[in-house]
Amino acid sequence: MIKSDVHMHTLFSHDSEAAPKEMIEGAIGKGLEMICFTDHYDKDDVEWGPESIFDPQEYFRVLEPLKEKYQDKIDVRIGVELGLRPYLGDYYREFVETYPFEFIIGSVHSIQSTDPASGKLFQDKTDEEAYRIAFEETLTDIQRFDGFDVLGHLDYVVRYGKEREKQYSYRKYADVIDQILKALIEKGKGLELNTAGLKYGLPFAHPRQDVLKRYKEMGGEIITIGADAHRPEHIAYDFQKASDILKGCGFKYYTEFSRRKPHFKQLP
Repeated sequence: MIKSDVHMHTLFSHDSEAAPKEMIEGAIGKGLEMICFTDHYDKDDVEWGPESIFDPQEYFRVLEPLKEKYQDKIDVRIGVELGLRPYLGDYYREFVETYPFEFIIGSVHSIQSTDPASGKLFQDKTDEEAYRIAFEETLTDIQRFDGFDVLGHLDYVVRYGKEREKQYSYRKYADVIDQILKALIEKGKGLELNTAGLKYGLPFAHPRQDVLKRYKEMGGEIITIGADAHRPEHIAYDFQKASDILKGCGFKYYTEFSRRKPHFKQLP
C-alpha cells in the first residue's frame, strides 16, 4: 500500500473539526510514513465567508512543533489547498511566496461563484451543462495562476450532479479536459489521484481512469495520492486500490513533494 497521504484537513479548514494531533496519530496507526497537511485556503468563498481561510502564521505556529514532536514516527509536511478563482492570481502569488509551504494543491471549489456542493450550480442547468462550465473555469484558473504543484480532484463537480457520473465521460468533455492536461504538463504541474471519489460513492477516484490514462499519453508524469481526509478514519481511504489504478493507467511511479520539489517513488 502507498505509505504517504498528501491531502488532508484539520480544524484549520472550515469543513473539519479534527485536531492536527489526531490526524497525525491516525496516520501513524494506519502505518503511514509521511503525511502532508493541506488545509483549505479558499479566498472569497461565498458559502463559508471568513471561515474559508485560516491565519497562516497560526497554522505554522501549531503545526511546526507537531512536525518536530513526531519526527521519529512519521514525516509531517505542511502544505495548503488553494481554492482557485480566475481573478485571484496576483493574491495567491504573493501568498505562496510569503509562507514556506512544502506542497501546494490548486483546487476548484467555486464555479460561477458557488461551490457545487451547495447544489446551486445545478438549479437551472443540466449536469452536462454544469460539468462543462466547471471544466472551462478550471482551464481559465490554471491559465491565470500556476503557483501550485498539482491540480486537485479534477472532476470534483461530478460528486454533486443530479445524476452524478451518468452524464460524465472523458470523451464528452475531451476538448476541454485535453486543454487542462496540456496546460498542466506544459507548466510542469501534476495531477492528483484523490480517493475521496470512492468515499463519496462514485465508481472512480478523482479523476476517472480514462482521464489519468490520457494525462499519461500526453506525457504527464507527476501524480500525487491523497484521500482528502477530514477525519482520522478517512486517512489513506481505499489506498489499497491506488497503486493498481495508477498501474492500470500506465504509471510506474507516484510523486511526493518536499520544499515544492517533486520526488518520484516506485509504485508498490
